Amino acid sequence: MRGYNIWRPIMLIAVALLTRTLVSSICLMFGMSPESASSVAMLGMVAAALVMYNRMMKSRRRK
Repeated sequence: MRGYNIWRPIMLIAVALLTRTLVSSICLMFGMSPESASSVAMLGMVAAALVMYNRMMKSRRRK
């Protein structure tokens, strides 16, 4: 377990959930139906999680 950082997965989950909430709120504010807003928010959440994961792994590979 040497070298394991507990903050990375917590930060990844937090960014994904905050992105989902933000995208869903913005979509609802612009008049989308709740089902459509939820679908768009899920896509945004996955995209944010992938970007965050790639950025974390890129900085880890350079060490």
